[in-house]
Amino acid sequence: MIDRVNIYLKAGRGGDGSVSFHRGRYIPLGGPDGGDGGRGGDSVVMVDERVSDLSHLDNRESFTAENGLCGGKEKRHGRAGKNLVLRVPKGTTVYEVKEDESLQLLVDMVKEGDKIQVAKGGKGGRGNIHFKTAVNQAPRSAEKGDTGQTVRIVLEYKMVTDICLVGRPNSGKSSLLKIMTRAQPKIASYPFSTQQPVLGMIIGDARDYVVAEIPALDEGSSSGRGLGNKFLQHVERTRLLVYLLDGSSLDLSRDIDVLKAELALCNRNLLAIEKVVVVNKIDLADISFKMDEIKTELKPLDVSVFFISAETGQGVPQFSEEIVELVEKITAQEKFQKESEVKIFRPKPRK
Repeated sequence: MIDRVNIYLKAGRGGDGSVSFHRGRYIPLGGPDGGDGGRGGDSVVMVDERVSDLSHLDNRESFTAENGLCGGKEKRHGRAGKNLVLRVPKGTTVYEVKEDESLQLLVDMVKEGDKIQVAKGGKGGRGNIHFKTAVNQAPRSAEKGDTGQTVRIVLEYKMVTDICLVGRPNSGKSSLLKIMTRAQPKIASYPFSTQQPVLGMIIGDARDYVVAEIPALDEGSSSGRGLGNKFLQHVERTRLLVYLLDGSSLDLSRDIDVLKAELALCNRNLLAIEKVVVVNKIDLADISFKMDEIKTELKPLDVSVFFISAETGQGVPQFSEEIVELVEKITAQEKFQKESEVKIFRPKPRK
């Protein structure tokens, strides 16, 4: 998955104005009639839900919009250049790179149809018809078209999801994603079998819910161990974080602490996301025997704890239903907060 690109966007150059004089039968000296040049195309970035990442933009360093065409005789206006439209996935942030290499946020696009004009096309030049005066009845000059803007930008993609699965190696994230959503992630008995974020969908009554599986985190991921923590940026926009634990682990509390520490080292705001804990592999006899002990161990976390088997499906339907309900509550709360942030200004009567 390509989730960050650094590219140049060039808008089109405006077309030149035309130098032309009207000629016709019985009209040998009809005066200037040169048309204007067309506007250069703009460079636009737009959200398209059919695009899954930024890989289609990774093989080029620059993109250029179409130039405007030159004006013609008989006051004909040159055709405007076509806009360059870069299509990006929902959740893409656009930054402008300044001269000192600092990044200035332009827009954070999280809705279908969001778009921004990054570089403006050049204005077309005026034809010689605009330069006729009382002392210059036959102007033989016209304007050149303006050069379009060139902007260097950084596009950064962060997935917009409802539920995100995180866990240590071999905790069973891929198996859980497969049984919850019918996605087809790679499942293997060795660690770090998932090397890219994987998406699945829980089909709901009102809408579908996007579930993401993030490659495994281990102690030292923030320092580059294993696959590192570069994929944690895709956790930032999720509504619910699921800590998946391997029930056969000798120390579940420490596993939670490792996950929290790695999340915090990437971005402390990740710890504020609503979370639940899921203990996997309860189909194993040793784990089912000590479930009460595990509940006691995890009680101080003060979060909802679920017990499932991603291998047999035990407990998964109930878990899926409850987290969907939780996501709906979180969504309703977000909507209420946005509505409460809208300020209404009412004029006061004059005294």
